[in-house]
Order: sequence, then C-alpha cells, then structure tokens
Amino acid sequence: MSQTSPGHPSSPESPAPAESSALRVAVLGAGTVGTEVLRLIAQQRQDLAHRIGAHLEVVGIAVRDLTRDRGEHVPAELLTEDASVLVREADLVIEVMGGIEPARTLLLEAMAHGASVVTANKALLAQDGASLYEAADIHGVDLYFEAAVAGAIPLVRPVRESLAGDRIQRVLGIVNGTTNYILDAMTRTGVSFDEALADAQELGYAEAEPTADIQGHDAAAKASILASLAFHSRVRLSDVHCEGITEVSAQDIAAAGRMGRTIKLLSIVERVEEETGERISARVYPALLPEEHPLSSVSEAYNAVFIEADAAGSLMFYGQGAGGAPTASAILGDVVSAARQRVRGGVGPRESHYAELEQIPLEDLRNAFYVSLTVQDRPGVLAEIAGTLSGNGISISTIHQELLETPEGEGQQALAHIGISTHRALESAMTASLDVFSANSTVLNIDSVLRIEGD
Repeated sequence: MSQTSPGHPSSPESPAPAESSALRVAVLGAGTVGTEVLRLIAQQRQDLAHRIGAHLEVVGIAVRDLTRDRGEHVPAELLTEDASVLVREADLVIEVMGGIEPARTLLLEAMAHGASVVTANKALLAQDGASLYEAADIHGVDLYFEAAVAGAIPLVRPVRESLAGDRIQRVLGIVNGTTNYILDAMTRTGVSFDEALADAQELGYAEAEPTADIQGHDAAAKASILASLAFHSRVRLSDVHCEGITEVSAQDIAAAGRMGRTIKLLSIVERVEEETGERISARVYPALLPEEHPLSSVSEAYNAVFIEADAAGSLMFYGQGAGGAPTASAILGDVVSAARQRVRGGVGPRESHYAELEQIPLEDLRNAFYVSLTVQDRPGVLAEIAGTLSGNGISISTIHQELLETPEGEGQQALAHIGISTHRALESAMTASLDVFSANSTVLNIDSVLRIEGD
C-alpha cells in the first residue's frame, strides 16, 4: 500500500483555496492590454487560485470614459473614474494606463496603503523608478515590472534574479517592434522609410502618433531599465543617448546589403573597462550588424535581446515584444509572483543600486562607423577625406564610390557618392571629422552616419 509524503495531497489536484481567501485586485486602465489582463484573470480563475493559494477578485477598473463598451471581460459595474479610492482598497494594483501622471501618484498611494504593484509603465520606471522602489521598501510591498521591457519575453526576471549571481558585461537588444518592422520592411522590399511606416500603421504595428517609437524614446526607456538592473546602478532616461530611425534611407539599406550587414535599432548597455576602473554606457541608435549576428535575423515586429555575462556566457531571448495578449502574459506572471508573496507573507526582489557606476559620455566611447557623403567628383577628393579622418586618428576599413547623375545645366559639377566604413575610433574623433566635412565646400552633404556593431 503506497503512502503519500507529508504535505502532499493524495490526489493529483489540491483543493482550490476558499473564496474567503481572495486578494482584492485593482486594475488601472482598460485599453488593449488591460482588457487582455482581465480576460486572462477571468478565464484562468481556478488555475490562478491553485498557483497562488488564493483567488483573485477584481474589485474595480479605473477608466477615463465610463460610457465606452469594452467587451464582456470588462464588467461595466466594476468601472470607476475614482482611481484614488480604488487603489486604497486593493491588495494588488495592476497599472496599464501608461504615462507619468496620474500613474506615479496612484502607485505611490497604493503602496502607502499596503498594496503591491505590477506595472508595464516603462516611461515612469525610466524617469522616476527610484521613487517607486523606495516606496516599496518603506511600505514592505512588491514592485514588479516584467511587461515594461520586451513584452512577453522573460527578460526582467532573468536579469534581476537569475543572473543576480553573475556579472553582466553587455546587453544588446532589439526592444521596439515598430522600428524593427519598419527596418525589416525597408530591407526586404526596398520601400522608403515613409512607406514602411505607413504600412506599419495600417497593420497596427505603429501608433497614429509614432514619435516615441521612431525617435527611439521607447527603446531608450527600456535601455534605462535594463542598465539599472544589469549594473546595479540607477540609470535614468536622461542618461541614455538616443537616436531614432527617421534618417535611415533606402541608400543606407542598400549600402548595408553590399557590406553583408543589416540595419537594426539597437539598445546597448555595457560596462566599459578603463585603466582607472569601469564606467557604464546606455545608448540607442540604428546600427549595422553582420548578417550572421543572431539579431540580424529578427524580423517583422519581434524583439530579441543578447546578453553577455562572465559565467553564463552569451544568452539570447526572443519573442513578441508588444501586443495585448503577449504583454498581458508578462503581467500575469508578475501578478502570480506578487500574489504568492502576499499569501505567504514575504516580499520579492528589491532594488539593487549599490554599485552606482559612473556614466561614460558618448564622446569617450570607441565605435566603428559607416559614413555616407555626397561630394564633388574631382581629383584629390578621396585623399582629402581620408586625410581628415586620419588626422583625427580614424583609419578606414573600406571605401565604396559611385558617380551620380550630373545635374543639368552648363558648367554643372559632376557629383559622386562615397561610403566609408572605419575601424574603431573615438566618438569625439568622428564628431571632429564631421565638423571639418561640414565646412568643406567639396563635401556637399553628409548623408548619414551609422555605427557598426557586432564584430
């Protein structure tokens, strides 16, 4: 006759927790993501109760418009415009409303009244995560934010917990699906940036107002969060160098193809070892990657992140980085973690910022570059350009030159396009070279300047 081990049920399933043990959940926001969160909570009610040890009871949903029909998973009787009262009555607050205010005030108020918080608000965390971390510590509650970076991809938890015993050297990632879709479409079909953006908007990959995505602000907020976690230092959004993709042209895409590379908007956070110690860098910009690099094959609106750590080596995370259901999946994972802590009487991981490493200015970094110039086609131009670069300590790796169609009209100067890739050099040296080119009448236009990564 078999016997069961102490503390284990004899049947395959343990009984569901009593309804009286329910945790009160407040949801701030009922847009695409909020609706999916509510759907998952309703559909997985019993499973979630088994995993947590208590039922989740949604006690209210804060929205701006009470009259809007939000579907069967958003009960009209739970809608309220008074978010402040709602968060004071909750055990757990899920924030998917976005923006800085009133989200910050509401989350601080929720924690002051003893509620743990799950948020997808990357902008708030990047701009003022410190105040949320400190409030969580003071009031003994949890702050979870897996959905704030890369949607459904488990990334925050591995960096925050799984790699907590390791030393992360670098995180290189595609963390914005909109820009990746646009660049991928430009590469595959040869369309212009404007055409690719319009297509992304039509398919729902880009917002009607896409500035946060195409100017790199969304990716920069995520870089801020990743850098803070990876390097145990507070890195604010204002610390992240940010460039978007609006200046990437079909000519740049073609040049990348000639070099066996692809252009991706990258979020890069890394340690920079120096003789006097180490500093850290957080930056976002479009860059050329070798076609054989793992991130080069990331297509459409997918996200992927490449992590380099001392002991773990190289790790790759890939998946859907946005969308209602994928983001809701990440939120529900955090909800289960926070709820379990609530039931068991503990708290989850806290902020770690003991290192407080100094930021390295962009001009002190060393990068390889691709520079595209439109110049007058005359003898000595190449030598002049090469001399400027050499004089600033920049060596040339490759040069591509092609004649352009001569403008109509008597006496018009023939033009040429020159594409130059360089070896690694100081950012300040490239800036100095570009200043010389700008003042040189032979150089008619600096068409683009892109970094080269992944070699």
